[in-house]
Amino acid sequence: MMVMYDMYNSLESIENNDSVIIRAMDAQLKLAEDTTRFAELWDAFLMSIPSVDFTETTERIFSSSIETINTVGNVLFTENVAKFYQDRKKYKTMVCDSLYNNLVKADPFTSAKSMIGFEYKNYAFASSGIRIDMRNIFKLCKEMMDVSDEELEAYLEERMEMEQGLGESSDEKLVIINKITQKQKELDEAKKKLNL
Repeated sequence: MMVMYDMYNSLESIENNDSVIIRAMDAQLKLAEDTTRFAELWDAFLMSIPSVDFTETTERIFSSSIETINTVGNVLFTENVAKFYQDRKKYKTMVCDSLYNNLVKADPFTSAKSMIGFEYKNYAFASSGIRIDMRNIFKLCKEMMDVSDEELEAYLEERMEMEQGLGESSDEKLVIINKITQKQKELDEAKKKLNL
């Protein structure tokens, strides 16, 4: 169940990133239709940098010894889990890290033209393709271990209750990011007035 939970969370994170990339493309389209909306859409682009929150603890525990195969008793399941984790690493490298690095290099947040010109298409294809492969492996693993949706849901609820209150929620993080962004805008305005 611990592995299934880890796979489930990984997929949730990737699905969220898929929507983040699509939102960036939607913002590009809006900006292309009306370039005067640059300031308004700037935040949407800044918030459209995908990231993943994969913890590798379960992966390390699962793949640390031959005892895993003996305990699980299903070599094919073990191979599928290993493939899932390989795809997860590929996703982080090909989508998150690559997109972040290209955003830093291109710095598309400086003008409407650079924002419109940044290419998200390949990242959207890679993200969706890897996600579909991982989703199929997850479904296959659930079937192999005879884990029902109800059992997984009960485990998810139990884990969420345990983890509740451990750290800031994503809503709180969003508020912090918005405050920092607003402060930077105010600072930029002050610099303009001082001709800095």
